[in-house]
Amino acid sequence: MPASTPTTTSASEPQASFAGEPGGLAASLLARLRRGGPFGAIWIATIVLFLISPLIASGSVSHSAILSMLPFASILAIAAVGQTLVVQQGGLDLSVPGSIALAAALTTKLPGGDSGKLFTTLLIVAGAAIATGLLIGIAVTRLGITPLVATLGINALLIGTVVQVTGGSIASTAPGSLTHFAQAKTIGIPHTALFALVLVLVVAVLVRKTIWGRRFEAVGANPRASRAAGINVARYQLGAYVGATLCYAAAGVLLAGFISSPTLFSGDTYLLPTIAAVVLGGTSLAGGRGSVIATAVGALFLQQLEQVVLSMGAANSVELLIQGVIVAAGMGLRNVPWRRIARRGARPGAQH
Repeated sequence: MPASTPTTTSASEPQASFAGEPGGLAASLLARLRRGGPFGAIWIATIVLFLISPLIASGSVSHSAILSMLPFASILAIAAVGQTLVVQQGGLDLSVPGSIALAAALTTKLPGGDSGKLFTTLLIVAGAAIATGLLIGIAVTRLGITPLVATLGINALLIGTVVQVTGGSIASTAPGSLTHFAQAKTIGIPHTALFALVLVLVVAVLVRKTIWGRRFEAVGANPRASRAAGINVARYQLGAYVGATLCYAAAGVLLAGFISSPTLFSGDTYLLPTIAAVVLGGTSLAGGRGSVIATAVGALFLQQLEQVVLSMGAANSVELLIQGVIVAAGMGLRNVPWRRIARRGARPGAQH
């Protein structure tokens, strides 16, 4: 027993000295990333992006640039939270464009610029979002239609509704009170960013800290086992779509308020980025455990990346190509047997 004491001490000393060396910082970051699982990488990627942004495009991290980027990153984060909920249930929601466009159109068309009608309009927007989520959820859970087909069909229905409601053009602007809220700042932080932060934290707590949330993740990871355990699988899947469409509606309302005069197809630019943000955040496209916080950070990463690309004078197509590569990589890498590869690499003599 006495002989073991110096051995323990000598083994701990090199580790302590290593942590103080230059390489120790990298090792510490990697250790933290490993503990964070699949949701930790996006944090480091985002920090690195902001650090190298001024080297690639000067002024891309200036105070004015950050303030102009944050509102759009926040709106994207809100929509991406909805996409995360669907992806956690093994689906993929293609109704994002139509849902955002309908919310933006109703927010500007129904009040006619009258702030007094804003509350009633928001209730109508929320009701339309809930009805959309229920329609998609029933199509998926009761009728057995695959999520891609169901959401694609509903998206076409939503776009048609937008054209019908607006008559083909949105002549009105958002109510002044909504525009003031969306464009204003508190202690220098845009209201859109504060709203997104609150929404993300609330959803994160519901999913990760409640019984409902743990069952929600269990259903997404293995519906058959959850059903055998007595969990109402259809209810949780239905809830995912309703929660998602409410997020899209919130994004559409904020978008209408921020830009004041949205177009008929304002939501078209949000479909691919929401999926890319989910992939960057580490949520598996196969369903199961996810992180809405990591997804929100992924949205921030994408918006800053877009700002850097545009500052360099590149076309929007470059950003679309990057987003497409992210989504393709996420779908391709989900089938790689990482655990098997890790076990094989850890075997004695594997490097030989």
